[in-house]
Order: sequence, then C-alpha cells, then structure tokens
Amino acid sequence: MDDKKPTKRKYELKQRAVEMAETRRRITEAAVELHGTVGPARTTLSAVAERAGVQRHTVYRHFPSDADLLGACSAHYFTANPWPDLEPWGTISDPNERLTRALDQLYAWYEHTEPMFSNVLRDLELVDGLPATIVPLKGYMAEAAEILAADWPARGRRRRVLDAALRHATDFQTWHSLTAGDRITRAEAIQLASALVEAAAAPQRRPGV
Repeated sequence: MDDKKPTKRKYELKQRAVEMAETRRRITEAAVELHGTVGPARTTLSAVAERAGVQRHTVYRHFPSDADLLGACSAHYFTANPWPDLEPWGTISDPNERLTRALDQLYAWYEHTEPMFSNVLRDLELVDGLPATIVPLKGYMAEAAEILAADWPARGRRRRVLDAALRHATDFQTWHSLTAGDRITRAEAIQLASALVEAAAAPQRRPGV
C-alpha cells in the first residue's frame, strides 16, 4: 500500500481550498471596488469578473445569487472599515463631551467611507438585497443613539425630541449635507449638530416667560 497517496490527496484538497478562498476574495474585492466607484446598481457581473480576472461562471459558482455577493461585500467592507468603537463613549459622563467625541469620530469615519455610502444609499431601492447589507449599520447607529441619549436633562416629549435630534445629528446624510463640497469643516459641522441636540434637550420655555 502506498502511504504517500492519502498525504498527496490531503495536500491537493488543501491547495484547492486555498485557491478557492483566494478566488472568492478577489471577486469580493472587485465587487467592493466597483460599488465604491460606480455603485451597486451599475455594477455588472461581467465587470466584476473582468476586474477579478475570472470568468462569469466562476462568479456564479462562488456567489449563486446577487444577495450572496452583496452580503460578502458588506462583511468585507465593514471588516476593512470598522465603525468607531462605542464602548469608550459610554465612559464619558458629561453628555455634551460625549456627543462631541462621538460626532468627531463618526464624521471622520463618514469622510473615509463617503464614496461607498453615497453610492449605496443612492441605489438602496434599486438593487434587491442591498437594504439587508446595511442592517448591521442600522443596529450600530441605534446603539450609538442610546448611549448618546444618556444623562441629558430631558423627559417625556422632550426625550422624544432629543432622540430625534440625536438620530439626525449622527446620520450620514446630515453630515454629508453640511460638509459636501467643502461647505463647512468637520469642526463646524460638529458645532452645529451639537447645538441642535443641546436645544432639543433644553427645557421648553412657556410662552411669555
């Protein structure tokens, strides 16, 4: 009995798995690059295959559906571009200071990821399966808003107003509308957004008081 055959077979299987993983990575990276430049709606499988250096049928073999490819792209992108860590924000007791720190880190992240998110949000209703890719981000933003809402002197309806202001202040579209085309600096955008939240949290004055 030739003892070398099982060893050779294991090596071949391992090598095959490595090659398949490498091909999958190239396809995913090619799609991510196209999503960030032309957008998901304008990304074709032919373009992905060409950029990855594979045939169309190879793309289909690794990603049988558009949702499979979009899911892989989302996971790859968020791994390469992790959102700011929420835990340090929770250690800041002063809500104003906490908000300023959070907005600075969020807006810096938006600056870095702007091409991708502008394209994804533009195409969100045009590509089936695309809304599912931002579900993790929505969960993150909801948790961020909860952390940032702590310790403000707002109760009842004022708390609902505060929550709405926080969601608006931390939203990508808000940052983009303020800073696109170098309208204002990040620091100025943070100042404006912080003022909105502070006004939302302030006690409401009675008419004539």
